[in-house]
Amino acid sequence: MSFKPMFGEGSIKARGNSASPLRSVSWINSSVIFDNRRWECKEAELRWTAPHHLIVLTEAGRTSQTYIKSDGRDIYDGRDRSGDITFVPAGVERVGVYRDTKLSYSALWIDPRLDLPGCKNLSDLRLLINSRDDLIASLLRSLCAETSLGHKPSSIYVEHLTALIMLRLGESNNIRKAKARREPLSRPTLARVREYVDANIGSDISLTELAAVAGMRVDSFARRFKAATGLAPYAFVLEERIRKAEILLGGTDQAIGNIAIRLGFSSQSHFTSTFRRLRGIAPQAYRMNFIPES
Repeated sequence: MSFKPMFGEGSIKARGNSASPLRSVSWINSSVIFDNRRWECKEAELRWTAPHHLIVLTEAGRTSQTYIKSDGRDIYDGRDRSGDITFVPAGVERVGVYRDTKLSYSALWIDPRLDLPGCKNLSDLRLLINSRDDLIASLLRSLCAETSLGHKPSSIYVEHLTALIMLRLGESNNIRKAKARREPLSRPTLARVREYVDANIGSDISLTELAAVAGMRVDSFARRFKAATGLAPYAFVLEERIRKAEILLGGTDQAIGNIAIRLGFSSQSHFTSTFRRLRGIAPQAYRMNFIPES
């Protein structure tokens, strides 16, 4: 059978093919897309060019052979294994063959126009097939774990995770970077950002929004915000949500589900797991400790 790839131009011709999408989630107007699925086939031939950068983690399974070439050159001839990382820059054609495929994988699609640290350099990087990087694998596994529970992580968290992956790819490809500025945000700028977070705590706040409030580029803002507060922007927003949750749990009788939605969590279970992870106690138990009659 022959079918079109998820994005871009090309075709995949497969024999004995079975593809099972498990989950797909997007953020920032589909500038970042996470896709997790299983794929089995006896043999597949592909020719594919995508408009987005693609990063793939092989979660489990294997192939008996994976052969990839690009721009008329042989790039890889080996096997897929659990933990392998593949990176395909936007606009780069992949031509290849997969044999005896039985894989579970997670794919992160990134729009090359995305204004995040490291994104502009990705187009200059070389194609990587079945490389190893424990940090990138860990970040993608954490995103997979969150979405597998039915949670949709916040945009600011996904932007931070995506930026870390892109910067790591740049480092692994020996991209030389200018030394980053380390000056913290000014007090008035930091105050504006804090006010914005406080006013929009129930919304899906993005890193791009916060940088715009500060009147800065995203990469400069993220560095200088951390220099000023000791926290990455996504961690600061999360801490603010939990701090406000403590106030509401201890000072009101609002239902925990209502508190979760009010503070921008995707569900009560997402709020509960996050609160427990950061405070070491479940929200209901926290409330019981501070309001015994509840």
